Amino acid sequence: MGMATAVGDEEGGIARKLWIKSRNQSVFALYTPFVVCLASGVLDPQSFVHCISQDVYFLKAFARAYELAEEYADDDEDKAAIRKLRKRALKRLNAHQHTVREWGFELPSEIISDSATVKYTDFLLATASGKVEGEKFPGKIATPFEKTKLAAYTLAAMGPCLRLYAFISKEILAIHDPDQGNHIYKKWIDSLSSHDFEDAALQIEDRLDKLSVSLTGEELNIIERLYHQAMKLEVMFFSAQPILQQTIVPFARLYDSEENDLSIFCDFDMTCTAIDSFALLAEIAIRTAPKADPNGSETQLTQKSSADLRTIWGAISSQYTEEHEQCVESIMAGKKVEEFDYGGLCRALEQLSDFEKRANSRVIQSGVLKGLNLEDIKRAGEHLILQDGCKEFFKDIVKCENLKTHIHVLSYCWCGDLIRSAFSSRNLNVRNVHSNELGYEGFITTGEIIRKVESPKEKLQAFDDITKEKRSKIGEHFTIYIGGTVGDLLCLLEANVGIVVGSSSTLRRVGDQFGVSFVPLFSGLVKKQREQIKIPSSNWKKSTGILYTVSNWAEIHAFILGSDKSLFHPK
Repeated sequence: MGMATAVGDEEGGIARKLWIKSRNQSVFALYTPFVVCLASGVLDPQSFVHCISQDVYFLKAFARAYELAEEYADDDEDKAAIRKLRKRALKRLNAHQHTVREWGFELPSEIISDSATVKYTDFLLATASGKVEGEKFPGKIATPFEKTKLAAYTLAAMGPCLRLYAFISKEILAIHDPDQGNHIYKKWIDSLSSHDFEDAALQIEDRLDKLSVSLTGEELNIIERLYHQAMKLEVMFFSAQPILQQTIVPFARLYDSEENDLSIFCDFDMTCTAIDSFALLAEIAIRTAPKADPNGSETQLTQKSSADLRTIWGAISSQYTEEHEQCVESIMAGKKVEEFDYGGLCRALEQLSDFEKRANSRVIQSGVLKGLNLEDIKRAGEHLILQDGCKEFFKDIVKCENLKTHIHVLSYCWCGDLIRSAFSSRNLNVRNVHSNELGYEGFITTGEIIRKVESPKEKLQAFDDITKEKRSKIGEHFTIYIGGTVGDLLCLLEANVGIVVGSSSTLRRVGDQFGVSFVPLFSGLVKKQREQIKIPSSNWKKSTGILYTVSNWAEIHAFILGSDKSLFHPK
């Protein structure tokens, strides 16, 4: 996605930084039914006309907000720049009816603002009038500093609107296929990605940067809150647009009934987490080794010194990396297939299964996991860094009272206690953990690994056992698998929807070798929405050889749940 390849977070002024901070929110607008249908070119014209008719109210509010911001601006250059933006908004407002006709549509004679439009325009005009939470402006705003500050607040409430529209239009154009024929909404999309529209967005951002230079840290926090609230209201606007057709997003909405079951499976290491749990467990052992009682008064287990453990772990880790690369290269040595070959992939991954089991045997024999305290493991789970957006997704999915959703974690992790602690410490009700476990004597590890899930085949067996039980019940059962390593490939392909998160080159190389197609999720949804018009069906077929890629958990969240909170409450 476009935002995933944006420049570094530290580049640019405050407007740029606030946009980058809002990247997850922008994804929720992109994945709304309205935008997905729009991008596919099959959006019902009535829905489109309703949306663009709301521009009248937006443009009027913008013109008034610009007028007030110009009054507040103390610098002649700022006044001139804001005046130019106001004239541009008024020009678009006056030409709106004509422009819409050029796009091939006719506005209704009477345009009524919807509630989502009113919420944003009321917020904008309240901000521009000095009604800002956390600020107490006097009845008359007199000092130059107060005026400059309020001008900055006003632009902060306006900036996300133009930037979000520009972002959405560019994301749509990036996946547009010229060979698909006429796209009836392309003229509108082109107008939002035009140089003129981009220039207006940049002008607001440049003024916001300049006017914010003299603000205090507390005032900059207010700028951020206003920007965030404006973005939230814009996402609500897209989410609230009336849709007169069946859509494929949000996924959970399609299966929101008492008869249907939805199971969500995910890997843990480097899918939910930002670091590898294997190295973390080894580090706990190394750091806590000096604390062990040399007389063995608490346990009969003996423990190696910290220095010895670090040397042993270094050798194990290096050998693992080297042999894993050799194993992958062995898989890649065969001839690349032309069409998806699931059987060939299964046979090839047997090599990986044997390798993983040998590697675990070396870890057990080394004794590197001996002597860990259960409390230290749980504490590490509490502080484990999760991927951006992961916590928010699980927090929301478990709150969906309308959904019969079952969440399962399938992992090679050596320690289920670490996984359970990572979720429970964040009040995330994820109880179905399928992984290996460490052996304990009391609360101290023995160095043994109780082997349950060591290979792609064993992950798939656990997946099949769970889904087989669900399939035996009345109603339809749908599965989503979220993973990021080559060990997830078989489960990803067996689910109704397989979502690849992260950037594992090994997963993609091996998948590509056996004909697996990797499709960006938004692009895949747009295509599927287009196909749904021709062949109405809500089914996502398994074993197609197609996996969907995302750059972050916000995309997963937006796809499955969307931004509509009605799923969270009982009917």
